[in-house]
Amino acid sequence: MNEHIDQLITLQGIDLEIDQIENEIKAEQNALDARIAALADREALINDLQEQIGINEKERRSLEAEVADKMAYVKDRQSKMMQVQTGREQTALLKEIEEGKKSAKESEEKIVAIMEEVEKLSARVTEEKNLLKGEKELVTEETEKVRSTIETISKAKKEKDALRQQQAQSIKASVLKKYSTLRERRNGLAVVNVLQGVCQGCYMNIPPQRYNQLLKGDQLFDCPTCQRIIYHRPEDNA
Repeated sequence: MNEHIDQLITLQGIDLEIDQIENEIKAEQNALDARIAALADREALINDLQEQIGINEKERRSLEAEVADKMAYVKDRQSKMMQVQTGREQTALLKEIEEGKKSAKESEEKIVAIMEEVEKLSARVTEEKNLLKGEKELVTEETEKVRSTIETISKAKKEKDALRQQQAQSIKASVLKKYSTLRERRNGLAVVNVLQGVCQGCYMNIPPQRYNQLLKGDQLFDCPTCQRIIYHRPEDNA
């Protein structure tokens, strides 16, 4: 087999191992980031609930002031009942008194509904705060665990990086550049085997003439479909 192919196959094997290590690091970090984002979401929810409580409390105080004003008006109308001279005036005052009491009662009912809602929201806030506290403790533990795991994984990556650098130095610069470009464009897979005339990168047939030349193993060939560097190695030895 062509010397360059052997070197590239070895290099790609190292690169794929490095890719796997990097994916493991990303997976660990992404999982932790998701937990931290969940904390932020819960904190935002607590803030929203507390803001709603504040709005409700403000409305309650406003209604209580209205009730006080309405009841003061009712008392004023009741006092004037002692001063009126005619039945017509009494009827008018009674109507005002009843309307004032009715309006005050409606406001009081709204106040009760708001207080019930505030009670529910406050209970929800307490529940969410307790959950947040527990989750923060877990995230603190998880952060330390992930840091330790990533540190261990990174040590293995450094060893592979050194091996990769050593292997890359043995490859002709133009061939290495082509390999690197293909790696970027072909999802990390630049060098692929051809089995029974089929490229194992794109699974398209290789033209018979090129396949026959490939079997000789003395030249570098590209797949005419995906442009990956191709080689032939029997499946048992692949």
